[in-house]
Amino acid sequence: MHIDPIQLKAQSQLIVDYRNNQKKVMDFFDYNPYGDYEQRIKDLDSLSFNREELTNVLHRINEEWDAPAPTFNNINKLKNSNSVVVIGGQQAGLLTGPMYTINKVISIIQFARQQENELGVPVIPVFWIAGEDHDFDEINHIHLSEVSQMKKHKLAHHMVEKTSVSNIPANRESLSQWIDNLFEQLDETVHTRDLYKAIYKIKEKSHTYVDFFARIIFHLFQDEGLVLIDSGHKEVRQLESEHFQRMIKYQPGISEGVFSSLNALAEKGYKVSLEASQHDGHLFYHKNDERILLTRDDAGFWVGKQNEIRLTTDELMETAEKDPELLSNNVVTRPLMQELLFPTLAFIGGPGEVGYWAGLKKAFHILNLKMPPVLPRLSFTIMENQVVKALEKYNIDPAEAIHKGVKKDRDQWLQSKSKPPIEDLAEEIKAAIDKAHKPLRDLARDIRDDLGALSDKNLFYLYRDIEFLESRLIKALEEKYEKELRDFDLIDLALHPNGGLQERVWNPLQWINKYGTDFIAVLTANDCSFDNEHYLVYI
Repeated sequence: MHIDPIQLKAQSQLIVDYRNNQKKVMDFFDYNPYGDYEQRIKDLDSLSFNREELTNVLHRINEEWDAPAPTFNNINKLKNSNSVVVIGGQQAGLLTGPMYTINKVISIIQFARQQENELGVPVIPVFWIAGEDHDFDEINHIHLSEVSQMKKHKLAHHMVEKTSVSNIPANRESLSQWIDNLFEQLDETVHTRDLYKAIYKIKEKSHTYVDFFARIIFHLFQDEGLVLIDSGHKEVRQLESEHFQRMIKYQPGISEGVFSSLNALAEKGYKVSLEASQHDGHLFYHKNDERILLTRDDAGFWVGKQNEIRLTTDELMETAEKDPELLSNNVVTRPLMQELLFPTLAFIGGPGEVGYWAGLKKAFHILNLKMPPVLPRLSFTIMENQVVKALEKYNIDPAEAIHKGVKKDRDQWLQSKSKPPIEDLAEEIKAAIDKAHKPLRDLARDIRDDLGALSDKNLFYLYRDIEFLESRLIKALEEKYEKELRDFDLIDLALHPNGGLQERVWNPLQWINKYGTDFIAVLTANDCSFDNEHYLVYI
């Protein structure tokens, strides 16, 4: 395996300016993520954390998932007053979901290792599973490559209620059928049988889809000391009780701060994936197994958008104190909760997360906190041999293929196999027909208007016949060079699937089936600089 950095071109202006440390965007953050982390360590010294209860809960949760020994070693280190964490998170996707989840885990592990070596204090990698999220449709499928397209494989488990993923019992029968269908699509390799057995065993031990996700992650990262936390776990909610109360108390300031920051970002021309108003409560209330997003009405009551619930601030505070499992965070208060629970050295996020975190600085300050350094995660594209050979064969730059695909290269190459190019010849003939036909059209219009319209229609039919022949010639040419054109399809499918980055579509299953879990272990062991936007991983 070797890894080469490249520059991505399709980045948002905010992330470009953020990476370049431009003041107009850095004003929305408290730290330069590429700067000296010793100041962050000093700032954390002034804060207190309930380390004893936190480690006890983490022990019990990770025991439920049969976590490996290095995980518990790191949980124990959290009891040390000088220990810190590098944290990031994602929803509990099936078989990890898209590859960017794996890339985020690798980023957390690598940065924790790098900073522990540099700072000389324990730095624990923590992955926050967003189990309170309720959009099951976002996680109930994966994509596998088939011939010239990505095929979506969806789990046959229909959900009607907006239930948190942590509370959705895994349908083992559907999971079994889904796993079997996936493996029918995979080529048989030396790893296939063991991989199938491992996934099937994990499925049998999993009571929820969060369990299934967590056990898969531990199967892939057994030696890294990664600590997992499920934000939807009841014991975690108990830990969060006092912090929910704090968020409720300071909700007006949090909401106003986020609202004004988003407006300021918009004025500077930055687009972020977060919408908020001054009346948002930024908390969910759980009622009848559904999550209800709370807002504040003009009278100060906490209400659902459909008036499903109506609570006074005192009633909501009592819920936070006595029944915190009935509350959960939204995208605004989740970062605040992470900061209140963990001594966070850095938060690792994707480009979209960095964008919406830009709106949260004032929310942190309302709670007398500093926003932790927000570091863009590592981004990878897996380069397999057959793809590399195809790129070299047609002299295609991999960075360009990743950025915009190879459809244009494909069309130009095919045109070069016809002398002259079919499309050019067809256009020349249509131009000649138009010129030769024009006197007839002019004469028809002079005689009668309806004959002029008829002559235009006649020209249309002539064009249509030329275009029909053109399409048949192109099809014949494609059939003649079918093997070569499959090379272009291979490149596009691997490097620019569905018009985007590989990591946002591909699931790691196909690579694990080919190369075993070792390729993830080797990638994790190769420290990468976070200064670079993207890496090509040749395996």
